[in-house]
Amino acid sequence: MSTNQPAQVAQASGGGAIDARQLRKVLTAVSIALMAVIASVTGLNVAQTHMAVEFGASQSTVLWIINIYTLVLAALLLPLGALGDRLGRKPMLIAGLGVFGIATVAAGLAPAAEVMLTARAASGIGAAIIMPITLAVITSTFPEQQRGKAIGVWTGIAGGGGILGMFLSALLVDVADWRWLFGLPAVLVAAALAMTLKSVPNSRETSPHRFDTTGALLSAIAVTGLIFVLQEGPERGWTAPQTLVSLTAGLIAGIGFITWQLRRRDTGLLDVRLFRERTLAAGSITLLVVFGVQAGIGVVLFPFFQAVLGWSGLLSTVAMMPMAVAMMTASGLAPKLASRTGARATMVVGIALAAVGMALMALFVSVDGGYPSVLPGLLAMGIGMGLSMTPSTEAITASLPHQKQGVASALNDVTREFGTALGVALLGALVSAGYRSSIDDRLHGIPRHAADTAREGIANAVEVATNTGPHAQDLLYAAQQSFVNGWQQAMWAGAAIMCVLFVYIASRGPKNTPSPVAAEAESPTTTGRL
Repeated sequence: MSTNQPAQVAQASGGGAIDARQLRKVLTAVSIALMAVIASVTGLNVAQTHMAVEFGASQSTVLWIINIYTLVLAALLLPLGALGDRLGRKPMLIAGLGVFGIATVAAGLAPAAEVMLTARAASGIGAAIIMPITLAVITSTFPEQQRGKAIGVWTGIAGGGGILGMFLSALLVDVADWRWLFGLPAVLVAAALAMTLKSVPNSRETSPHRFDTTGALLSAIAVTGLIFVLQEGPERGWTAPQTLVSLTAGLIAGIGFITWQLRRRDTGLLDVRLFRERTLAAGSITLLVVFGVQAGIGVVLFPFFQAVLGWSGLLSTVAMMPMAVAMMTASGLAPKLASRTGARATMVVGIALAAVGMALMALFVSVDGGYPSVLPGLLAMGIGMGLSMTPSTEAITASLPHQKQGVASALNDVTREFGTALGVALLGALVSAGYRSSIDDRLHGIPRHAADTAREGIANAVEVATNTGPHAQDLLYAAQQSFVNGWQQAMWAGAAIMCVLFVYIASRGPKNTPSPVAAEAESPTTTGRL
């Protein structure tokens, strides 16, 4: 595309044309806003010990401080995304950034665990406003021939931003104080707010129908109940009363939501009949699985780096960066590939690469092989996930009408959150089960108390090994080898899931036709570029 003349590509709220330069500013603004939200999802993971000591809090309380953010975020995505469509995307984005920024500062200054919990919940509300609006701004502002590239940037940040945020958070913890973790999202919010006020155009839905309050309430209850089960089930027990009550409430509300939306049809929060179409179904299922696998990999990788290889938290996050960089790069390249070969072909290639990456890690990971034994698999997974995420996101946003892009974006985000919770629960459980079943045969001769402690997990084994005298090295090596066995079990399960997804997308994915704007996007006469 030529840059000799400005592109008349979109309309601002006041009716003026938006040129390519302003589109770049819009993309920068929403990307920074998204990065603030994503960085806050993972950032506190590196400060669990610091919070427990400073607040005198239990591990359960610390986990709630971390999880309350994602729980509130997931629960409110659909209702607030729909409100953004009606009230205007720019004012909602400004409001979300304001709420998120104030809550982030409050969390950084929190004197007690209770204040921190409240601030994190408020941050989740702000994030639930910001996240769907950022994608809705892209889909409602960018012209078709440039939308894919912009969505590629968005998905790259959504996929790899968490790892980047964790790295920066670990760096801040090492060189400063854990409370400086909140400085990063606060700065990002300030920058995003300034750019949003100046550059982001407004758009909104004009609907004669009342807002679907009942659907919004049912969706929030359903998502809260089901996400709570996935987050707390491994900790509390899958048959614990709280888990079963939450599961029941989530399922009843979910069924109620679907029934209500079928009655409301075009006037409801989300037309669930659209899931009959292969494009929306394929995009949603792919994102669910891909983000689930990514989150599950994080659960496996950090104990491997820290407990098996003996690395610090900062070095462990550095080791994750190749996958994040590969993912973000592939996300940016995916629209170009999809425009030439079709969305389904791009998704299938990405899913196949991700499956190969998991298989490589299952085959070659070892205690003695160290980081080189997992690096090829990480790179393959990063590239595969990046290639599959962008066309999946496009499939979801393209399935809903232009005036419902806030809902489409929220649906995309809810799918990601469910996938993340599922992946952590499933792969985490597989690693734990594999570890426990493997270590029993390796504890002969180890003092009983130390052996019982080691069975609880590899972190426990590393901690107790120093108190076992001459048995220390044997216990440590037994725990490391057992963790690798659990790792392999989880990786093979993940690879199998990706293979099932491969077959489904190959047969039922979006129509495998190149984008109708591919020629225009590649043409030297197209007016402007991002």
